[in-house]
Amino acid sequence: MNPIHSDTAVPVVAGPSLLSRIAGGIRWSSHGLDRLSPAVSLLFRLWIAAIFWQAGLTKIASWDATLYLFNYEYSVPLLPPELAAYLGTGVELLMPALLALGLATRFSALALFLFNIVAVISYPELNEIGLKDHQYWGLMLLVPLFYGPGALSLDALIALYLAPKRRKARH
Repeated sequence: MNPIHSDTAVPVVAGPSLLSRIAGGIRWSSHGLDRLSPAVSLLFRLWIAAIFWQAGLTKIASWDATLYLFNYEYSVPLLPPELAAYLGTGVELLMPALLALGLATRFSALALFLFNIVAVISYPELNEIGLKDHQYWGLMLLVPLFYGPGALSLDALIALYLAPKRRKARH
């Protein structure tokens, strides 16, 4: 009797196993996600930069109100209110621009992260929703701080430009 035609024979499966197909699909999707990583990093930077940029624009749009808030509402430690208003507005305009461009990204993310902490400390009347916002922003700033700006950034372009010069300097 031919074992291939018997009822007890194990069917022969042609091609890759189900497990290897699943592994291949995971590998394929992982490579696809890796290709999206620079765009996601850029989106992250633009999103958080827009939040701080808008806050800076609000401050300069009504400077008298800004000075009032720094004099009577915010308690920035160690700084006179007017200086705190100027510095805070400067940070909220310069650092988001750098973050969005991906220039000095880790420095600007760190500056905004620390600024965010000072903002929470300086305004004790912050409600629970406002506090949550600051926590989310802080977490979002940790991404470029620890992972860098990604390939779609001026930092990456500068690194590409400097890489050949570094190799030549070693030889």
